[in-house]
Amino acid sequence: MKEAVYIGPVPSAGPDLQDLLVQVARGDQDAFAQVHDAICGPVLGLVRTVLRDPAQSEEVTQEVLVEVWRTAPRFQPSRGSAMNWVLTLAHHRAVDRVRSAEASAAREHRAALLDRTPAFDEVTEQVETRLEREQVRRCLRTLSELQRESVTLAYYRGLTYREVAELLSVPLGTVKTRLRDGLIRMRDCLGVSA
Repeated sequence: MKEAVYIGPVPSAGPDLQDLLVQVARGDQDAFAQVHDAICGPVLGLVRTVLRDPAQSEEVTQEVLVEVWRTAPRFQPSRGSAMNWVLTLAHHRAVDRVRSAEASAAREHRAALLDRTPAFDEVTEQVETRLEREQVRRCLRTLSELQRESVTLAYYRGLTYREVAELLSVPLGTVKTRLRDGLIRMRDCLGVSA
């Protein structure tokens, strides 16, 4: 059995990815076609491991390829290999898509909760309203007949003091006195502070 002997790097048939990116930075579309062919598979593979959704993976891969075309002038060979730079762009873009999807899902969840949550507790509101009505009725029963008639006509039927006086055939001053005294008794009965 013969031992394999390492004789050094195998010469490539064309420019390496780093040189191609430099040409892409100058707007060379043919160089970009070669970069595309070299990076498309690895970028799609990386993006699919992050996203797991084939359709979104293809979409993000397309976005990464466009970003490589637009940002090729930013590539700095001193900071790492061209493939690492491209895969870093791809990873960042895929993670951004995951975060965006999670944020969107969280917003939709919050919106759904708001749609289902009533602006106020309807049952509590109804019970409180019923209790308040009953308390008002009870307090109205403590008024004299003349006070109760005056309060009911003025505040529940919406008549003016003058209209109440005409309807009951009593002087306006008498209606005002009945209303004042009746409202004071109602206030005290309901426990409302002045």
